[in-house]
Amino acid sequence: QVQLVESGGGLVQPGGSLRLSCAASESIFNIYLMGWYRQAPGKQRELVAAIPSSGSTNYADSVKGRFTISRDNAKNTVYLQMNSLKPEDTALYYCNAQYGGFSSWGQGTQVTVSS
Repeated sequence: QVQLVESGGGLVQPGGSLRLSCAASESIFNIYLMGWYRQAPGKQRELVAAIPSSGSTNYADSVKGRFTISRDNAKNTVYLQMNSLKPEDTALYYCNAQYGGFSSWGQGTQVTVSS
């Protein structure tokens, strides 16, 4: 299975920005769908953004216009640029890859938005 490692999380003030990275252990060129999910304490994991191997990106309504997902196939990396962060964005953020009937998850990176 593809191994995924997230990085880039941290503590940021409201209105600030972070860029999350998800490094894959092998080529993501043919991976059907890469996505970022998040899970806040006491809540279910939810889709934040997804990017297919070709086609349009998809965003949760709560992050549209603030977050941008991108993939660099040459670096086997997916990014999540997060701007105008709000306290309600605080969560553990996970990277996900869906390919050939499989689904791989990273360990997650914590994002905390607080003053």
